[in-house]
Amino acid sequence: MPSSAKRLIIGSTESYSGKSAVLLGIGLQLQGLGMDLGFGKPIGNSINGEGKDPDLDFIVETLHLPASRYYAPSISLTEATVADQLTLSGGSPSSYSLQRYTEHQGEALVLLEGPGNLTEGTLLNLSVAHIAAEINAAVLLVTRYDSLLLVDRLLAAKAQLGSRLIGVIINDVPAEAVETCSDLARPFLEHQGIPVLALLPRSPIMRSITVREIVARLNAEVLCCENRLDLMVETLTIGAMNVNSALRYFRKATNMAVVTGGDRTDIQFAALETSTQCLVLTGQIPPSPEILERASDMEVPIVSVDSDTLSTVERIDELFGQVRVHEPIKVQCIQELIAAHFDMDRLLQLLDLGLPVSAG
Repeated sequence: MPSSAKRLIIGSTESYSGKSAVLLGIGLQLQGLGMDLGFGKPIGNSINGEGKDPDLDFIVETLHLPASRYYAPSISLTEATVADQLTLSGGSPSSYSLQRYTEHQGEALVLLEGPGNLTEGTLLNLSVAHIAAEINAAVLLVTRYDSLLLVDRLLAAKAQLGSRLIGVIINDVPAEAVETCSDLARPFLEHQGIPVLALLPRSPIMRSITVREIVARLNAEVLCCENRLDLMVETLTIGAMNVNSALRYFRKATNMAVVTGGDRTDIQFAALETSTQCLVLTGQIPPSPEILERASDMEVPIVSVDSDTLSTVERIDELFGQVRVHEPIKVQCIQELIAAHFDMDRLLQLLDLGLPVSAG
């Protein structure tokens, strides 16, 4: 049994960067190598919810962690807790005890998920930098690729975190940017003392959402195939053109959600002949019996909303930037991405952490 556990905070430069998925992928790989892990999250992220972080139970269950290996949040970041802080703090940030995250239950490494970004939690003295300093933890940052300007974010993070920043992962790199990111951004960051442990390529599976999530976001009425709401949607398509153009367009996409007017029977039939996972009908116009019958035969859910096509598309599109890793296919995908692209040996070296003898 190790005399003390190492602690690694996996944080991010922006919300929805993929840090929960990365933590899960790294954790599963380390467990596969025989390492005893703990997991925790000092500050729960539920600013728009009811105080419960939706990712925590899923991560604990997927890693098969006993109660002794789980370190619950000190506080959840909700509207209520923020309001209390602003009202009762006397004008100064509060401090919450992080003692539990320094306790040792026998694990070799405790993986801690950081707040949504580098500034979140500052009001509570629970930012990534504060937590890392308070519990003597290393930090691994995840940033989502948008352009080479990501270098700016990571240099700023290095200035803020100093030597506690032991590495970064650049996530969701599109195929056309992999070479540039590898040849320009990576060597520059390494020269600046920022180890790049992975360039994770963009994955349609990781960016996908379920039909169920679309229904919830739109408060939509399910008209058929309610038992198929777990289908994964990878692309969003608008059916607003003539049917010949629509067919050519639909055939180029895979696993689509097609948003179209409830009166566009021609587009609806065309969509059902291609790789469509869901029909979203706008304007609260019911589909024809023929469409319902065809969709039922194809096992493609049809949902109806009372909003217009443009606002419906905008609301669904927001979901693609806020995806969570709660489906088995995504767990498998992140495991494969981490195994193929993440430098685990280097992480262990940076942490000064060896694998169990049995892993050799």
